[in-house]
Amino acid sequence: MERMQTISGWFLLGSLLCALALMVPPSVFKTDHPEFLLVVGGVGIWRYSVGLMHYLRGLFFCYVVFPRHRKLAVKAEAEQPPSHIYLMVTSFRIDAMTTAMVYRSVIAEAIACGYPATVVASIVEMSDESLINMLWQQANPPAERVTLHFVRIPGTGKRDGLANGFRAIARDMPDKQALVAVVDGDTVLSDGIIRKSCPYFSLFPQVGALTTNEYCDVLGSYWMSQWHKLRFAQRHISMCSMALSKRVLTLTGRMSLFRAEVVTEPDFISDVENDHLDHWRLGRFKFLTGDDKSSWYSMMRQGWDTYYVPDAEITTVEHPPSKHFLAAARQLMFRWYGNSLRQNSRATRLGGKRLGWFTYYVLFDQRISMWTSVLGLTAAVLAAIKYDIGYLVIYLLWIALTRTVVSLMLLASGHHVGPGFPLMLYFNQIFGSLIKIYVVFRLDRQSWTRQNTKLKHDHGAFQTWFNRWSTSAMTFSAVSVFLAVVVHLV
Repeated sequence: MERMQTISGWFLLGSLLCALALMVPPSVFKTDHPEFLLVVGGVGIWRYSVGLMHYLRGLFFCYVVFPRHRKLAVKAEAEQPPSHIYLMVTSFRIDAMTTAMVYRSVIAEAIACGYPATVVASIVEMSDESLINMLWQQANPPAERVTLHFVRIPGTGKRDGLANGFRAIARDMPDKQALVAVVDGDTVLSDGIIRKSCPYFSLFPQVGALTTNEYCDVLGSYWMSQWHKLRFAQRHISMCSMALSKRVLTLTGRMSLFRAEVVTEPDFISDVENDHLDHWRLGRFKFLTGDDKSSWYSMMRQGWDTYYVPDAEITTVEHPPSKHFLAAARQLMFRWYGNSLRQNSRATRLGGKRLGWFTYYVLFDQRISMWTSVLGLTAAVLAAIKYDIGYLVIYLLWIALTRTVVSLMLLASGHHVGPGFPLMLYFNQIFGSLIKIYVVFRLDRQSWTRQNTKLKHDHGAFQTWFNRWSTSAMTFSAVSVFLAVVVHLV
């Protein structure tokens, strides 16, 4: 049934491309025709060159560099294996079935990895403790090598759960060869992931943390599933590209492996627990979400490298915050992009020498891409109004063709590519850019979708009024300048 849906979807996409091509005036495909310049505009070429550079870097790392690293890492690990593995899981308000799948995989990995191991369960509810104890007894791990440790915390958020878990590990006083796997409560580990990930710490002494390849099971609609799967396919290519410079841009908490000496450092724990931003207009506010960005920034500031292991895989169980696709996408984008943009300005202040110049450029590009991504659509709509509706048809054909090609290129990631990918690519571009533009002037507005909590401010009346007024004024000014530039160009 699923196969038939996929074939039907690709057939429908092909029909749409043919219909759009038939609607375009033949003159547009002549290279000396002025409309041709619209189709292959300078901005588009620049944006596609950035994407192509990431793609080629990603494939070069995945298929050329990484296999060589893997062979060297196995030899290095044989000479200097990790002394102890901590597998720390943070769980809060996750259904029992998912929790059982996650802990079953974590306990199995603790047993199978062969290293001395401790499973650290950072939990809130008593029911989780009972469930984990039952799974532990069923697995019956060797007591002399594998142990279980509970950390009970109030339901004050993931950051507190991580910080208390790190402190519990610190009290064990692990040595420099010990490693800590940080696993989210909705992440199922694949067989052998610990054995696949550990050797790179023996090979690269400067690598302080690494993260892994992600797949997903989505408990939502077809389009929600396509959207998440597209994100993970793109993430894989992007992570491979950044790993070529040993600078992955986020240490996702879904499953990341750290040196124990990193996560037991008081400054690192404080960065994760109490991270905040001093903004020139919005004042000081604490980060509610984005612990993965906080840990990444802390490591960059301390001068550690980060790495990516493409053949170590996890599967996340995605619970959309709403049954409606647009509402769920808006909430998730608001959180994800807010986390990235809150991080961006202070990360670039670390400078090109600390980050590496390619990473520095990628971070700087995040500030520009939200505007360039909506430039084409805005120009096409204005041209259709001002000159001829054919310009909009040309634009739509260009979008359909290029997004189909980009989707097919993602086959190299090894992830499943569905017929909904081209549409989801364009949705990410336009809807995502609008969310970014909205968020960039409202960095202090945060929400946690799973816990349904929001950041509360204790600003005075004047500061509250000034924040609200200045936010509206800056949004209006920026959008006006953007529209003025596009009108001038068209």
